[in-house]
Amino acid sequence: MPGPLSAASAPRRRVAVVGVALSDCGRVDGPTPYALHAQAARRALADSGLDRSVIDGLASAGLGTLAPVEVAEYLGLRPTWVDSTSVGGSTWEVMAAHAADAIAAGHANAVLLVYGSTARADIKARRRTANLSFGARGPLQFEVPYGHTLVGKYAMAARRHMHEYGTTAEQLAAVAVQARANAATNPDAMYRDPITVEDVLSSEMIADPFTKLHCCIRSDGGCAVLLAAEEYVPDTAKAPVWVLGSGTSVSHTTMSEWEDFTVSPAAVSGRLAFERAGLAPADVDLAEIYDAFTYMTLVTLEDLGFCAKGEGGAFVEKGRLLRDGELPVNTDGGGLSACHPGMRGLFLLVEAVRQLRGEAGPDRQVTKRNGRLPEVALASGTGGWFCSSATLVLGR
Repeated sequence: MPGPLSAASAPRRRVAVVGVALSDCGRVDGPTPYALHAQAARRALADSGLDRSVIDGLASAGLGTLAPVEVAEYLGLRPTWVDSTSVGGSTWEVMAAHAADAIAAGHANAVLLVYGSTARADIKARRRTANLSFGARGPLQFEVPYGHTLVGKYAMAARRHMHEYGTTAEQLAAVAVQARANAATNPDAMYRDPITVEDVLSSEMIADPFTKLHCCIRSDGGCAVLLAAEEYVPDTAKAPVWVLGSGTSVSHTTMSEWEDFTVSPAAVSGRLAFERAGLAPADVDLAEIYDAFTYMTLVTLEDLGFCAKGEGGAFVEKGRLLRDGELPVNTDGGGLSACHPGMRGLFLLVEAVRQLRGEAGPDRQVTKRNGRLPEVALASGTGGWFCSSATLVLGR
């Protein structure tokens, strides 16, 4: 196994995802978030086939006062490269991009990204959880008196898209229906029973136009992803999945500062990721897209270039997003049906890697028209209320 390289002597290196894993997910009442971190980390390391001594970088957010330090101590690691970026749901794609750049430059050799949350169990046990009243200080304080909620902000954006382009509630509902269909064959998914467009439309109204089934579920769970420099790949247990390109972008926090509710920051992060990968949307075989609400999937598909602006409603109809559809999207069932413990972005990477490796199983493995395994996957995370975005292009 190669020894560590100094930053001064290391050439620009290719970076691969060499290990991925989920912790127990769904309804997990016993373990603490720290325990879920550890479980996912151990499983990802085992998946990689590498020794834990190669890990010299750690990325973690959302747990503890000093997130990466506390998690590192719990895992028994002493990393020389750390990241605790926190920009909402896109955090993990941002940190994966940071880690890939660090490894490529020789500042780290193997970086572990790890996450765990007991969001559902905390509510069930009536344990105190994070305060979701965003904006007590700073620019957001001027919107707080008007009662803007997180779901309300997404609902306003969806309504604007409906007004501008004629997008319908039925089209938004089709996103949830296809996510549930993809979840049906995923044994790790929290909800697997089929639903119809009418089921979505007739469920409890949350924030117009979103009913309950337009919104993500609340679950427990964690996952981990291990990235490493190319010289470690010969020692790994699985075929590598290469990081081909990445892009990040931020937009706004105050809704009044968002120029266009129908354009998300994925329009920038996606363009950058494709340019750096030397690829285009037509090259992508499957996409894992952050879906806290159905509108997120629709507008992100537009902004990533899979269809033109305003055509997202028509694009998501007729089964295009299904595992065997034209563009399989959220093949595990996504945040709408599989799991959503909080910042879901790392789960997107796990699922993309498993699909590219051909490990999803006979009932839900994506294949190309020629029957071969997919070659290129995209993972795009969104944070806040379309406040941030990060996109990664991955390939076999």
